[in-house]
Amino acid sequence: MDKIDREIIELLRDDARISFKDLGERVSLSANTVADRVRRLVAEGAILAFEARVDHAALGLHLQAYIDIKLKSGMNTREFEEIVKTIPGVLEVALMTGNYDGLLRVACRDQAHLLSLIDALRDRAGVQDTYSRVILHQTPVRAPLQ
Repeated sequence: MDKIDREIIELLRDDARISFKDLGERVSLSANTVADRVRRLVAEGAILAFEARVDHAALGLHLQAYIDIKLKSGMNTREFEEIVKTIPGVLEVALMTGNYDGLLRVACRDQAHLLSLIDALRDRAGVQDTYSRVILHQTPVRAPLQ
């Protein structure tokens, strides 16, 4: 991966919908050359997906929280991940080391919705213990690529 590939990735991180023409102009290459580079970066796994950033509050999900989870003894992490994908409101799952087995980021309508989500984690996903923290403000940070 060279400097131009890194520039392309940075530009796509800011705007995944940028055209190949505009992307090419920004890195001083033709649209076709940039398209080839992007396809190669996808094929090599450097670019995993093109995503839309969603304002969850605009969708009525005004409360976001981090939930540390501890799994019940014998609960398989792969099975947990598959089950948790079916629980509405779960945005991200990270398996962790330390006192808790994982960390979830969730988006909920309100406290009652958060409580029902936690109940679903305990009832359906093999979660033994939770520790929740409400997110008051979050700022996306995109550090430059090395």
